[in-house]
Amino acid sequence: MRIARASAWSARSRSSYEARRDRVRPARATRLTSAGVVVACPCGEVYELKPEYAGRLLECPACGRHLRAGPPPGTFRLAALQGDPAFDREVFLLRERVLTIRSKYEVWAEDGTPILYVERPTYPLRTLVAYVGGVIAGVMALAWLGYLASAAGPVAGPLIALLAIPTVAFVFVVVSMSLRPLRHVTVYRDESRAEVVLRVRQDQRVALLARTYTVLTKGGEPIAMLRKTYVHNVVRKRWYVEAPDGRPLAKAIEDSMVLSLLRRVLGPFFGFLRTNFLLVRGADEEVVGEFNRKFTLLDRYVLDLSADPGRALDRRIALALAIMLDTGERR
Repeated sequence: MRIARASAWSARSRSSYEARRDRVRPARATRLTSAGVVVACPCGEVYELKPEYAGRLLECPACGRHLRAGPPPGTFRLAALQGDPAFDREVFLLRERVLTIRSKYEVWAEDGTPILYVERPTYPLRTLVAYVGGVIAGVMALAWLGYLASAAGPVAGPLIALLAIPTVAFVFVVVSMSLRPLRHVTVYRDESRAEVVLRVRQDQRVALLARTYTVLTKGGEPIAMLRKTYVHNVVRKRWYVEAPDGRPLAKAIEDSMVLSLLRRVLGPFFGFLRTNFLLVRGADEEVVGEFNRKFTLLDRYVLDLSADPGRALDRRIALALAIMLDTGERR
């Protein structure tokens, strides 16, 4: 383990978000003093910075990991349990179970210790009934439009027939969505499902342009709203995180514009173009975390919030967002 003092900063432009980050460059080794701000990287490097760098976003020169400098010397950091000690951590490991009717996730600590269990029902039979209802409604709309087209005459008739296909598609989508059940997410203490620690409520059945979810504590208190705008999925997926009063808290965006465009053309490409997200906050889109899918046969994910040691983003909200980034995107 090496201890060094940061002596210079420089901007790098390897990507759209890295251009806004400062990079720490270590100088000669120095004795750790109480006047410095300490940054420890999981790769084993430890750096001591000048007090004016407190809270700054850094990049470890040894491994390239994104880090944030700690608070100024003498600052007392309250324990950020944020409702439950299970959320008092920087890294969450998620594994989705396969061959199950419900969407099920196991949440582990970084050392592999199980800490939470997540379920989201799928309701396959009720969903099938909803699709059948949508088809019936679409056929009825098509028959009605056909009758109108035949009775409208040679001028209006072709116009009505031309509008028939998009109208029928619209009727099918609206009716099938209206009949489908809401799919809420429940986070339990463990697989016994005896204790609920967090909920994510689906707010509406019909959502043509945007869909929202409300994050609730186990007592039912709303702490955030997650919003997905479908039009953004055409270019670069993003989810917005807002406080109950509408204040923006954070945003999740695909890790790269270039990769997102390649995914639209090639799909996941055997897992090499798997979708990862950056968690950012503020007008300058400061990176506070990452949600990455591991290259494995099974669905395994890492929610890494090491870039936010001050807990500016509530860990409960971050975990709820990570779950929706998978199940809400049908990855």
